[in-house]
Amino acid sequence: MFAYKSDFLNVMKERGFIHQISDETGLDQLFAKETVTAYVGYDATATSLHIGNLISATMLYWLQETGHRPIALMGGGTSMIGDPSFRDDQRSLLTPEAIGTNIEGIKRIFGRILRFGDGPNDAIMVNNADWLMKLNYVEFLRDVGRHFSVNRMLTFDSVKLRLDREQSLSFLEFNYMILQGYDFVELARRQNCRLQMGGSDQWGNIINGVDLGHRMGTPQLYALTTPLLTTSSGAKMGKSAKGAVWLNGDLFSPYDFWQYWRNTEDADVERFLKIFTRLSLDEIGKLGALSGSEINVAKKILATEATAIVHGREAAIEAEKTAEALFERGQSIDSLPTVTINRGSDEQWQVGRSNTAIIVASGLVSSNSEARRKIAEGAFRINDKLVTDPNAVVFWTDVHEDTGAFKVQLGKKKVVLVRPV
Repeated sequence: MFAYKSDFLNVMKERGFIHQISDETGLDQLFAKETVTAYVGYDATATSLHIGNLISATMLYWLQETGHRPIALMGGGTSMIGDPSFRDDQRSLLTPEAIGTNIEGIKRIFGRILRFGDGPNDAIMVNNADWLMKLNYVEFLRDVGRHFSVNRMLTFDSVKLRLDREQSLSFLEFNYMILQGYDFVELARRQNCRLQMGGSDQWGNIINGVDLGHRMGTPQLYALTTPLLTTSSGAKMGKSAKGAVWLNGDLFSPYDFWQYWRNTEDADVERFLKIFTRLSLDEIGKLGALSGSEINVAKKILATEATAIVHGREAAIEAEKTAEALFERGQSIDSLPTVTINRGSDEQWQVGRSNTAIIVASGLVSSNSEARRKIAEGAFRINDKLVTDPNAVVFWTDVHEDTGAFKVQLGKKKVVLVRPV
């Protein structure tokens, strides 16, 4: 197998992260001779990153592990516009307050993945609002905008897709790629950042930054993108029966996250072990060689290791034990004790009932007051999500798709299904 001179690019190649590199030889030589600073940008369009972002965050992890310096760039400025890449319509515009809230939610995941500090290869987190929100528009057009060719920008796949479908691409959105390119230049100047990494759908935007840096006098900049990750059956990763696979536990529980990986297709196990775990390649090779029912051992290891990275080792082990109790000891979810709750005919109950009502119906507590007390103690989960608001409505449509019921859990061991009738 072809080997790079640099440890980082060898890790990227061996684990399946590389799709395109702007100057493969030049970047390899740079990594081999000095500590390289590289970044990935994350727009704050939600309070959490999702599983697709875990790929680029893991690239930052390996960058740091091989002796280099990662930057997690928060898009406080670019989120005011929203990335139009490969979207059918314009994103809803967010307020600065909403963006700030989202950034705080996103920050939570990086503390588990990267090591932050003041050392030569300690990670840093920066916000592009620090420079984008201070730009003078006319000066920006003169100094930066003149370097962008509209003709060339129209050839990018992310733009062509919208235009080919005769869908509107606003001037606001068209400016996004200019701002992203300028981010790269700013980070080169401020942090000596030489590499931007991201998904393959970001190639055009990243190359814009590389070209802009060349025109504005920065040292040579580089681009590295990862393949669009799909399952062996061709499905795009990142969706579950409950929707997006978020990395924050309040949106997608550690248990659900564990189960997502446990349900990996057999043909994807070895590939996902390389990308989403930190196990050695030798160990991954042994696990990937398992077949038949033994492949389930590898799937459990994948689930636990991936969950440990995102939610911590303790949460991963608890999720594994919960799954074992429910599915491997003869207590599958549809064999759990089941009680019913009447949907009722009153108009106010047509959409659902409160957390308190669902919990009382389970029989795990004897009164509304006891339910509220246990909720305050953090003792209850409904559908594996921690219950914090006793009055929040649980919608009838939130029932488990296989059982038609809500799973109500008190502590670690008491579980009852509540089925609306």
